[in-house]
Amino acid sequence: MMTQHDIWIFSDNTCLMAELIAGSSSLTPYTGGRTAVIVAGPETDVAKAAAAGAQMIYWIKAPAEEVMVEDYVPTIAALIQSHKPYGVLLGATRRGKAIAGRLGAILETTVITDAKNFVPEGRKLQIAHRILGGSAIRFEAVASDILLTTVGFGTFEALPPNSEQQCDVIPVEFVAPQWKLKLRERKEKPHSLANLPAAKRVVCPGCGLTKDEDMTVINELAEALSAEIGCTRTLAERINVLTTDQHIGISGVTIKPDLYIGIGVSGQIQHTAGIVDSRVVVAINNDRNAPIFFQSDYGIVGDFHDVVPALLKVLKEKEKQN
Repeated sequence: MMTQHDIWIFSDNTCLMAELIAGSSSLTPYTGGRTAVIVAGPETDVAKAAAAGAQMIYWIKAPAEEVMVEDYVPTIAALIQSHKPYGVLLGATRRGKAIAGRLGAILETTVITDAKNFVPEGRKLQIAHRILGGSAIRFEAVASDILLTTVGFGTFEALPPNSEQQCDVIPVEFVAPQWKLKLRERKEKPHSLANLPAAKRVVCPGCGLTKDEDMTVINELAEALSAEIGCTRTLAERINVLTTDQHIGISGVTIKPDLYIGIGVSGQIQHTAGIVDSRVVVAINNDRNAPIFFQSDYGIVGDFHDVVPALLKVLKEKEKQN
């Protein structure tokens, strides 16, 4: 039997943490509890959680030696077992998903992955999440004593930070794991400055682009529209000027912009699962039978080398008129 109605948050990404705090704040009126955040990091992360709207913070102070995020699992599990919150929302980052799986095993409960919506039924919450590669939505209610679910970027919108907001901070002793991860090497990887989950407009090239030089006209269009640039996974692995951080789809990020423009995107479900919440979808492809057209609001059949420059010309003429 649950003894608390609080919803807890944990994410190794502070931006996603802020979004989850906002989401929890919209759900706790139904559960009758508060929003608590587990922080496993420096004191600056504690301040960020408080500013984002946390009502209580459990701060796990790291030991003197370096530890990996995954090493905090025993501590988090012990906290959950001790306080028995209504549920825990975990950031759906790569590490967050790994941690969610381990917590599910320790707590002997199901983990619902990639929640997209929460539907209150009294003090219970049903969770909507996509299945079958994003082609269907399933609603589930947790039968066990605790709700564990992962939530990705863009599901909730973070509240404006309030640095003057205060909340209770409870120090928590670190519980050393039985098997500790050991860091062997660090390698710097290219990092995209694009904030795709928060973008209002997204230009997304696909496999119709074959070389780095093709990105010139894509960059021009994105700049003209004040849009972020995403891509398909295959293209991120093929073209040097793009990174895997920019790929959209099942194994990448999920977006919900006001405008999505797919250029040379075939429309395979691995990618389109990440754009289903887009308000307007525009497709440019020289194959009139490309699957992307069946999921588009507007479609242009043609070579992007011809179509995109024509769009740019119209945009520049409109800008001059304004």
